[in-house]
Amino acid sequence: MAKGYPGVILRVLEGSIAEELELVPGDKILSVNDMPLRDIIDFSFAMADEEIELLVEHSNGDQEVIAFDKDYDEELGVEFESAVFDGIRPCANHCYFCFVDMIAPDMRHSLSIKDDDYRLSFLYGNFVTLTNMGAADFLRIERFHLSPLYVSVQCTNPVLRAEMLRYKGAADILGQLTKLEEAGADYHTQVVLCYGLNDGEELERTIRDITARRPHALSLAIVPVGLTKHRTDPFPLVQFDRTGAACVIDQVESWQRKIRAEEGRTFIYLGDEFYILAGRDVPPAEMYDGFPQLDNGIGLTRNFIEEWSRASTFHEARTDKATLVVISGTGVAPVLDRLARELDPGGQRIHVLPVENVHFGETVNVSGLLTGHDMIAALRALKHTVDGVLIPASALREGEDVFLDDISLAEMREVFPSMRIEPVATGTDYRAALTDWANYHRERVSGGYTWQSNAGYTKPAAAH
Repeated sequence: MAKGYPGVILRVLEGSIAEELELVPGDKILSVNDMPLRDIIDFSFAMADEEIELLVEHSNGDQEVIAFDKDYDEELGVEFESAVFDGIRPCANHCYFCFVDMIAPDMRHSLSIKDDDYRLSFLYGNFVTLTNMGAADFLRIERFHLSPLYVSVQCTNPVLRAEMLRYKGAADILGQLTKLEEAGADYHTQVVLCYGLNDGEELERTIRDITARRPHALSLAIVPVGLTKHRTDPFPLVQFDRTGAACVIDQVESWQRKIRAEEGRTFIYLGDEFYILAGRDVPPAEMYDGFPQLDNGIGLTRNFIEEWSRASTFHEARTDKATLVVISGTGVAPVLDRLARELDPGGQRIHVLPVENVHFGETVNVSGLLTGHDMIAALRALKHTVDGVLIPASALREGEDVFLDDISLAEMREVFPSMRIEPVATGTDYRAALTDWANYHRERVSGGYTWQSNAGYTKPAAAH
């Protein structure tokens, strides 16, 4: 039997079974029905019974068995401090393009954690390389029906992949994908494309190999390598320029046309940055097939535009006279400006402010990597006063109002007491803020970890 680890409760939900049982933050769940726990996956399946015995350790060290009955699909109602009770499985690779290695030295510690954990891939869509997977992991994937996963392929040439990841065990990616398929798992895939390395003919090979693995392969995302000014790796990497990005788009579009002709979907999707670099419009919404890799940034711009358009039916333009500044990364700023001009054609009231990323370097142009310091500096440089500021919610830590450089949203607001500063996450938010600023406000979700106990799953089969 696997060793158990405590699940530390971060939050108890109001009106839940946990509240009724008088569980409190800091309590540790040690086991469920004598089943030891490693993560919220174990917890989820253990909670699928209707008769439950929790072994709980309180903050004073006392342990207690709490027995209760519940409906099959009823949740306990807690959020945990971590999704994995036994610790995040670290990455064993040293990739040429690892973004964690390009983080500035003065950033918070959590940004430097290299996770490569298939459980986080299943739960939250984190991409994994499969290089640290063993037989027991594939058996667990099969037993608990952990599908789909998200796999960083990079390339299917075994020699090149081992070189790019600087790990000999990375060579057999196609064999690892076969093991996933044998375990009953489907998977989304990703390629971080590096100019002159895994593009061109190597990309052609990768696309050919991954498309051949349909239907187990659910999608293939291709994103350009991102480089910050803090990169110290001696391997020479360069970013795509306008011409290079256009070549990638043309190459991939031929495959997209082929696959859509075969089965009516696109399957292969390019990161928005390619279109921005090439000066081309992002594809229409139907080319994204429901946005299966939206959390990976694939189709974010088009999805934002679609949300903005749909919101026009319930957020009509008002006579709001507030003057607003919209902060964004330099890449998406033209899109935000074009949408703003629909409401304010002369630019009298709404000003989009592209903020250069001084912290990571000007080549990093996405809004989600803007720091509090850079945004504050840009606002201080304004030549005119404004009533409100819209900031990208993606620049804040998940579930918390804290930027990447540990500046809090509250601290930013203290610097500019005369301006109301509000995060914007979606195209719907954007239109609501611009049309009715006086009433706009969005609460942010908590940062705890939870998972459905059993509603979408069956009990696992007996161990082999």
